Amino acid sequence: MPTSDGNGARPEIDVTKPHPARVYDWMLGGKDNYLVDEELARQMLAFDPSIPLMARANRAFMHRSTRWLAEQGVRQFLDIGTGIPTEPNLHQIAQSVAPDARIVYCDNDPIVLAHADALMRGTAEGALEFVRADAREIDTVFHEAAKTLDFDRPMAVSLIALLHFVTDEGDADHLVNRVKEILSPGSYLVLSHVTADFHAEEDVRRAKEVAKSRGYNAALRTRDRIERFFDGLGLVDPGLVLAEDWHPEPDGTNAHRGNLNSSTYVGVARRA
Repeated sequence: MPTSDGNGARPEIDVTKPHPARVYDWMLGGKDNYLVDEELARQMLAFDPSIPLMARANRAFMHRSTRWLAEQGVRQFLDIGTGIPTEPNLHQIAQSVAPDARIVYCDNDPIVLAHADALMRGTAEGALEFVRADAREIDTVFHEAAKTLDFDRPMAVSLIALLHFVTDEGDADHLVNRVKEILSPGSYLVLSHVTADFHAEEDVRRAKEVAKSRGYNAALRTRDRIERFFDGLGLVDPGLVLAEDWHPEPDGTNAHRGNLNSSTYVGVARRA
């Protein structure tokens, strides 16, 4: 699979501080992470044992929403903040429905790029590209993605488990607003975001302190704040809900677990 980072450089993997993609990989039971990622993940688990549920529910939402979008006729996907590949990945789901689907992944961690090179293989009928860039440099992302995707045609742009790592309100709003600006009619914004709505304020404060001490910031926005990211678009049914409640599987595989929930709001919205 071709890859691009704008200048061809591939920096060394920094194993001295945790990275969101690798912490997420550990939560999913993956092996593409380092001790520094595991240490932070275990510290966070001490505050909230449901965190692995968040990761699994979020991943399952990505699977269901991608399949739903492909069934609606979407044939172009831009996944910003893709994380370390896990099967099935977005392109596998989209191209299982529509072999001619065109997918661009974007992430800024070199370990993600390395695994993308080794693991991601698409269909002959479709297209698959990886862009190495920081999501906050969104115009660079668009520039590189436009080599594969036609921005004048409908597409789905995914911001899955990304915005809670964009702590500055100005940066987060700029990123989302730029995405909405480039969406052509009939396009979709797919978003998932961890929240602190279901946790005690003191627990959230302590968890943020632990994360910040490892250079790992988080913006755990409220439901109302997250919903504002969709302003100007039309949320499709069932609206902004917990990850496990968005078109749940009939067999209940992504249902609530006792008193726990994913603490992750998700939504899919369409530009008219």
